Amino acid sequence: MQVHDSEQKSGWAALAPLMAAYQAKIAEARTADAKSAAQDNKVSEARSLAPTDAEARMVSELKARDREVRTHEQAHMAVGGAHAGGASYTYQIGPDGKRYAIGGEVPIDVSPVPNDPEATLAKMDQIKAAALAPADPSSADRKIAALADAARAKAQADLNALRADERSGDLDRTA
Repeated sequence: MQVHDSEQKSGWAALAPLMAAYQAKIAEARTADAKSAAQDNKVSEARSLAPTDAEARMVSELKARDREVRTHEQAHMAVGGAHAGGASYTYQIGPDGKRYAIGGEVPIDVSPVPNDPEATLAKMDQIKAAALAPADPSSADRKIAALADAARAKAQADLNALRADERSGDLDRTA
């Protein structure tokens, strides 16, 4: 069977409105899918931006630890004065992307004052006070306080020996 061009054209012509309607439905469906996907992405983004209960709890705990660490180290620096250096901190990044101090230290000079036991006594008293200044001193803080006590005892012994030497020198001059 042979189809003439005019019959083919008329057959295609009949299909053209159906094809156009079909393509319009496909475009409509694609637009609806895109809108739905965009809305799903917005909901998903909102969920990912909103912290979970566990993340919020962790941030709260990290904030509390940060305050505690900074207060602890500030106490050392305030009481230590010239014998204390600046604080350095160890940080942890929270689920919110911020850094929180979770540990810290302040260097303290525990060396005796050369040839001056009286100054060493005063310095060691200040160092011990600085080491024990925080409300809850750490074991490292207690060790520094013990070192200050030991250095203080040595300085006291040196001072007692100097005073004994001075007294014996005074006795020798009077005799």
